[in-house]
Formats: sequence, structure tokens, C-alpha cells
Amino acid sequence: MEVINEDSARRSLVNVRVGSGVRIFNFVNAYGCEIGDNTKVGTFVEIQKNARIGRNCKISSHTFICEGVEIEDEVFIGHNVSFINDKVPRAANPDGSPQTEKDWAVIPTRVKKGASIGTAATILCGVTIGERAVIGAGSVVTRDVPDGATVAGNPARPLPPRR
Repeated sequence: MEVINEDSARRSLVNVRVGSGVRIFNFVNAYGCEIGDNTKVGTFVEIQKNARIGRNCKISSHTFICEGVEIEDEVFIGHNVSFINDKVPRAANPDGSPQTEKDWAVIPTRVKKGASIGTAATILCGVTIGERAVIGAGSVVTRDVPDGATVAGNPARPLPPRR
């Protein structure tokens, strides 16, 4: 693993399983996750526990990968992409007490091999993005995306096939 600017980057990696040839840039906050061989993780990325990133991926800066996200091999994630793992987020329970991990369940999300997700896309929980699918910049993905499809918009809708 190559940590760029070792002092600041290493402090924010806690209990991370890292493959060979991984490059991690400054100010990455990663804990309890897995990053596969030859993957590049840009500046200001957060990867939460129980998230998995495959081999040969590129995770661009300012991206948020939450618990329950599985990213397969050869996936491109653009800048400022956000994943969500809770359909009904709340800070407090009906009685006013703060919510804890016991008060909600992680809803998993899967990004299949070779998919590309454009800058500033938001990926809601419970969806699968198919192999080699393309998500347009700024899109909000609310449902599954088939293999090879291109989607864009809010909510993301299919575009004509790529050539």
C-alpha cells in the first residue's frame, strides 16, 4: 500500500484490510472496511465499516461510501458521490431518545464489476448497479440499473444504448 503524505493519511485508517498496490491519498477516513488490490482512493473519502471495495477501482475525492456498500472490481466512482444505507433516517426515536445502531437496519447496495458512477451522483440504498452500467453525473439512483445500461437524471432514467 502506498499512502500519500503518510502522517496525515495513516492516522485515519483503522482496522482496514488493504490489498497490494493500493494508493490512498491525504485525509481519507476509513475504518473496518476492505480495499482490494491496485485500487486508488482519493483525498477526503470516507469508507465506513463493513463496506467492501474490489480490485482495480478508482474512488475519486470527496466520496462517501457507507456501511453496507459492496463495490466490485474495476469500478469508477467520480468525485463527491454519496451512497445511502437507510431509507428512513432519523436522529431520534419517537420518544425523543437518540437513535443508535440498534434502532435501524443497514440496507445493502451493490455496484457490479466495471460500472462507472459520475460526479455528484447519489445512490440510494437497496439498489444494484449492473456490470459496466454508467450513471450520469448528478443523478439520483432510486432503483436497480441493468447491466450495460446508461442512466441519468433525478430520478435516474435509462438513456438510449451507448455505441
